[in-house]
Amino acid sequence: MKYHHLILGAALAALIAGCGGGSSDTAAQTPTTPETPTTPTTPETPTTPTTPTTPTTPTTPETPTTPTLPDWYTLLNHCAAPRGTGFSDVQGTLTDEMKWLSSYFGETYLWYREIPAELNMADYSSAIAWFNKLKTSAITASGRPKDRFHFTYPTATWEAMNNAATSVSYGITWLRNNDATLSRILTAGMVEPNSPAALAGLQRGDSLVSVDGIAVSDTSSSAVAAINAALAPTTAGESHQLSWSRNGTTLRGTVAAVTLTVPPVRLAKVLDTADGKVGYLQFNEHNAVAEGQLVTAFQSFKDAGVQDLVLDLRYNGGGLLTIASELAYMVAGPDPTSGKVFEQPTYNDKTKPQPAILFQSTAAGYKSDNTIKAGTALPYLGLKRVTVLTAAGTCSASESVINSLRGVDVEVNLIGGDTCGKPYAFTPAANCGTTYFAIQIQGTNNKGFGDYADGFAPTCRVADDLTHAQGDPAEGMLAAALSYRSTGVCPPVAQALRKAAASSVILTPLRHEVQEISIRDR
Repeated sequence: MKYHHLILGAALAALIAGCGGGSSDTAAQTPTTPETPTTPTTPETPTTPTTPTTPTTPTTPETPTTPTLPDWYTLLNHCAAPRGTGFSDVQGTLTDEMKWLSSYFGETYLWYREIPAELNMADYSSAIAWFNKLKTSAITASGRPKDRFHFTYPTATWEAMNNAATSVSYGITWLRNNDATLSRILTAGMVEPNSPAALAGLQRGDSLVSVDGIAVSDTSSSAVAAINAALAPTTAGESHQLSWSRNGTTLRGTVAAVTLTVPPVRLAKVLDTADGKVGYLQFNEHNAVAEGQLVTAFQSFKDAGVQDLVLDLRYNGGGLLTIASELAYMVAGPDPTSGKVFEQPTYNDKTKPQPAILFQSTAAGYKSDNTIKAGTALPYLGLKRVTVLTAAGTCSASESVINSLRGVDVEVNLIGGDTCGKPYAFTPAANCGTTYFAIQIQGTNNKGFGDYADGFAPTCRVADDLTHAQGDPAEGMLAAALSYRSTGVCPPVAQALRKAAASSVILTPLRHEVQEISIRDR
């Protein structure tokens, strides 16, 4: 009603102004015309308030479910026989250990779909026996088992071998034939200087005749088992009597095993040739100790101004892929390898894809008696060509060196025999004192190639010359390599050894399976 009060007020004002004032004798004044009142604004019709919505009752949130952890996680270190103080083992059962194996390798084994489904844990009396069955039983077209590389090792022994290059040994590497239809052959391939074998008089090229009076030619199961056990001592001080043949003469001696440190880089030297300096490197194992020794060797080659390299991998069964990638880098240098793939791992379809291993230009910093600080730039030769001496004992990480360099267009010439054919790698898995090795990875190079399960064929086929020491320029394989690098053809002087290589029995090193693998540890 506010507007009505305004109208009334205006009217009263107008009336007062019209009456005027004064006496009768005063002339009347003309009244002022009153102002026209303002038309009031029509008030807005008030909005009808919206009826409020009845609030919705909130939904009670679901209680999140706790994910079930796999056996490989929950049963790790649950052991039938815990090792005690200093270990993380807790009391468990044999079944716990078997379940851990089934869970872990059921997730990570490359061919997990091919593990036999009918296996029953109750049929096995040890975790190792159970593990031995957790692999594919498939046979390849050539008649060989698809998986030839499935084994275990005592964890303490494996760690000693890998980290300190030590083992209980006589200091001799025997070469054996693998053809069961032929008489057994065991020939000395390498003899460590000042080792029990060397002190007993054994030399490279000697042929074993008997062990503790048991003839090597005796193929009975008891004889084979006794000889195998004698040639693979497990404790220092274990001794056996050997007899061996050299140039038709039989010699005898007793060897006692010791804990032996075997350097992976046995020999690094510079050879002066008619067309320049050539480095020769005898490299026997890609283990942690090798890093410092390889750095020292390549620095010496670089300081000497070598223009070419002969890399002797005839007995190198493999090892750490990180060491192999460092070796390949030190051969080729940064130009062809920078940012390039050393090896791309391929896992099974349960495993999250992992990044490729690149060529390593800096040291990883493995602990040894010659530790190279992690991140230290590695020396390199920057070669566009390298010659590699190969044989049936050239395996795994050694083959990765060959394949990776070819993947960045470094010319790699192989002199000797076919390599063993292991394009696979492992991540060692330790539980309750045993370290298990099962194939988990297949590797390819920068060009995507990794199909060499039958090995790499040599450029020039030459037999291992057991009548000369490795590193001797007159040794058949090295002599052929030096000639080939100059001429590009297998030399006539190697024809006899080429013929022997084509027709002779293939000999492979008699060694632990753990020394013939590729290991991804980083």
